[in-house]
Amino acid sequence: MPNFVPVYIDTYKKGLLKKKVEKARSIIRSCLLCPRRCKVNRLSGETGFCKTGEKALAASYNAHFGEEAPLVGSNGSGTIFFTHCNLLCVFCQNYDISHKGYGKELSNEELAHIMLSMQMSGCHNINFVTPSHVVPQILSALETAVEKGLHIPLVYNSSGYDSVETLKILDGVIDIYMPDFKFWNPDIADIACSAKDYPEVARNALTEMFRQVGDLDIDESSGIARRGLLVRHLVMPGGHAGTREIMRFIANNISKNTYVNIMFQYRPCDNAHKYKEFCTRPCDKDFDEAVKAAKEEGITRLDKPRRVFMIKNL
Repeated sequence: MPNFVPVYIDTYKKGLLKKKVEKARSIIRSCLLCPRRCKVNRLSGETGFCKTGEKALAASYNAHFGEEAPLVGSNGSGTIFFTHCNLLCVFCQNYDISHKGYGKELSNEELAHIMLSMQMSGCHNINFVTPSHVVPQILSALETAVEKGLHIPLVYNSSGYDSVETLKILDGVIDIYMPDFKFWNPDIADIACSAKDYPEVARNALTEMFRQVGDLDIDESSGIARRGLLVRHLVMPGGHAGTREIMRFIANNISKNTYVNIMFQYRPCDNAHKYKEFCTRPCDKDFDEAVKAAKEEGITRLDKPRRVFMIKNL
């Protein structure tokens, strides 16, 4: 993508990135960064639902080859796995990171260095995994990284449980949004993550993300995504994800050209066995029906997931 310039470069040159850093940091003085709205002063060391204070923590960074095809290419997607989470699903496959807090505290300078090191290794993008609770830290690190030559796209890889107000701060910063849309039924979301408002929040978040970046734009020569929205949807046992309703919403309210990854990797991890809704794996028929539902609702731009990856722990 020789002629592509990430959107944050212009934002930095206009002096707007610094203002975004200041605004994001002001929000965590009485934290309203995400829909949990804990109102703790994270700058003074207080922590709320996400158990994160002033500094971000990360568990690992890597050139990841298990991401969606338009992100991976030949050199991988430069993923940074942030510790803790603002959603905390009972079946999380990264339970040790999200729930138990495995990871290392990073200064903004260290986070910037990680971003630059993955760019130097040839990664096609910087992929922030579970970033919703560390937006101020990402923006601060980005400011340093841009000054030192960062110039590849940024991917915001979230659960979909994102505040529209926070997403608006990221307008002009993020090139590729990659949210999950996990559940359509509020009662299922309540059982899974004590977030009955998740479906409504996710609908609003996807709408704002699409407003900012539009459909996924993929470079024809390289096959690598440059900008746009990519939605993940995990097939759940018993149809508890509400696949058809979610695909209908995306087709009718976002875009029929939305790039969607229907994922067939659910397994009952950690506390999932305690809940009848989540204690079994979906079967092949569940996956086939989910794909069929997506196509019947008008979503046909579907990803073929890859499963190989490399990890470098911090």
